[in-house]
Amino acid sequence: MSGIAGWMHEMLFGQESAHGLSRLREAEHLQFLLPAIGGLVLGLMNPVLAYWSRRTPVDPIEANALHGGRMTLGDGAVVAAQNLVSNGFGASVGLEAGYTQVASGISSRLGLLLGLRRGDLRVLVGCGAAGAIAAAFDAPLTGAFYAFELVIGTYAIASLAPVVASSVTATLVARALHGQTYLVEPGGVAPPDWGGYATALLLGAICALAAIGLMRGVGVVETAIRKGVPWAMIRPAVGGFVVGLLALLSPGVLSAGHGALHVAFSTEGPVRAALLLLVLKAVASAVSIGAGFRGGLFFASLLLGALLGKVAAAGLNLIGTSMVDPLFLAVVGMSAFGTAVIGAPLAMTFLALETTGSFEVAGAVLTAVTISGITVRRLFGYSFATWRFHLRGEAIRSAHDVGWLRELTVRRMMRRDVRTVPADTKLAVFRRAVPLGSTERVLAVDAGDRYVGTILVAEAHTAGPEVETIGPLLRYSEHTLLPTMNAKEAMAVFDAAETEALAVINGQEDRKVLGLLTASHVLRRYGEEVDKRRKEEVGAP
Repeated sequence: MSGIAGWMHEMLFGQESAHGLSRLREAEHLQFLLPAIGGLVLGLMNPVLAYWSRRTPVDPIEANALHGGRMTLGDGAVVAAQNLVSNGFGASVGLEAGYTQVASGISSRLGLLLGLRRGDLRVLVGCGAAGAIAAAFDAPLTGAFYAFELVIGTYAIASLAPVVASSVTATLVARALHGQTYLVEPGGVAPPDWGGYATALLLGAICALAAIGLMRGVGVVETAIRKGVPWAMIRPAVGGFVVGLLALLSPGVLSAGHGALHVAFSTEGPVRAALLLLVLKAVASAVSIGAGFRGGLFFASLLLGALLGKVAAAGLNLIGTSMVDPLFLAVVGMSAFGTAVIGAPLAMTFLALETTGSFEVAGAVLTAVTISGITVRRLFGYSFATWRFHLRGEAIRSAHDVGWLRELTVRRMMRRDVRTVPADTKLAVFRRAVPLGSTERVLAVDAGDRYVGTILVAEAHTAGPEVETIGPLLRYSEHTLLPTMNAKEAMAVFDAAETEALAVINGQEDRKVLGLLTASHVLRRYGEEVDKRRKEEVGAP
């Protein structure tokens, strides 16, 4: 994929882009229109892909959180095609989304063919993502902890061996094939002193606030474009045109930003240029994602953090503080901003370690990413991936497996052998038909076979002579369960009704009785599922 994207860059933007599209000195001729053309291509391609694959692609995090690790190869093909068009024409997105989608999709398909259980399938999806990131960045530890923190959602000894094996193997294969990797090489970074640690903490908080602004900006841009451009097919073209205009000011906004990050680490330029690229890249990334280009903010967040670190170093030196190594703060900013956007503090710490080879620098980075992660969690609550799920209405904050709860529905738990009686049945007739001790409750229905309430058998047998029919004894007519409710939703209804058992009906209009469910059974099934997931996480049989 990186080779195809690089070939597209050279064909469209010229040979100068061979060392990184974002390293172009300036956008020549009509090159600033290429992102808009790419947006138009993407807009025309999306309906074709939607017709070919009639479902929204499920990414690895969503697959592990909601679908037990089940993914399709078709989703990988769709995302890869969209990602290549977006990145190849210069939109400000990276290829990491395509890498992880394809690799995790292949892993999931392999696991399904082998008939793996749910927990093992989720780990295998994490192995795919770990291998993709490790091979892309030539950083096996980064890839492994990316999988643990983002795709699997937890770290366990049982998953350590397969994930690390995948990550290391992918790195070695990429090296053997001379694959193109995102070599982040900041060079020799001086070990920090006590002041460096304090500065790293401050920069971590600043990066968190800036990342929150970026993620909020994506949502604002997306809403604005949807309102301003009602035709979904041309929204990417509009966003691409804006990115092209920004590229006239600084070509560093184009594509993911590999070349720009290399320049930021290897050269000392004026702070004004770094600040300009920082602002323009943030706007271009928000516009690209908000307009519908397919990709992620993984690499863009690394570039933005490095630029923010260099700007911060210049600001500290300007106000007369002791000299701060701009390269050190660039590495700290890269990791802290990446943590805030991606939500993987240990992966970003290992990225700094694997690129600098310095444990002292990694220690300072660890303090910065900790502050960054906590700040985002407290003030915002989401990483970029889970924020996108939130905008779509999915209430998940990580890849921790919650899909089993959605699958634990009332339909799966209810009893279907339920006895019903007409609501106008005489009490004496009811007592003869339902002796005391034969059952605890009976459901009543009207002439149209609609549920009208529940009769407690003990109450029916102890009612006074003034009660002639079972009508006055009907209870819980307004509290019912639907077969699509999950265990959590069902327990909320039980709590509101303050009862042990409720009728299950097919809907509020027909109100046909489907079964009966008790609160104790829901709690028991919930406990069994929780115990099963806990055993899967720790690798217990």
